[in-house]
Amino acid sequence: MDINLTFLGQMVSFAILVWFTTKFIWPQLNHAIEERQKKVADGLAAAEKARAELKDADAKVANEIKQARQQANEIVERAQQQANQIVDKARAEAIGEANRVKANAAEEIVSMQQRAREELRGWVGRLAIQGAEKIVQREVDANAHKAMLDQLVSEI
Repeated sequence: MDINLTFLGQMVSFAILVWFTTKFIWPQLNHAIEERQKKVADGLAAAEKARAELKDADAKVANEIKQARQQANEIVERAQQQANQIVDKARAEAIGEANRVKANAAEEIVSMQQRAREELRGWVGRLAIQGAEKIVQREVDANAHKAMLDQLVSEI
């Protein structure tokens, strides 16, 4: 193997290249690699932290959804109770109104019955007078025989 000047020059230039690289380029590369590693590690830590926060947020959301459902169920239950109370109140009012109408109708029936009886008594009295007139063949004075006719009407 021949060691000549070219080979020596190549060795010197390679040594300069190695020195230059280790002095000026390698620290920057090493620094860039370390920075990149740090960024990746920070990113992974941030991702892990975000995952933990997401898990906490999911738990919080699930808890809030559970509470919201409970509140919704309570609201629906209260609304149902209020609706039942309103229906019961309306039913009681309707029954009261029906009883009032029924009582008024019963009073009206009794009143009409009494008026019909009074009217019927008047008719019967007049018919009795007309019958008596026909039997006696003369006019009967209703005013003169009022007491007797009233007694007759009341007995009818």
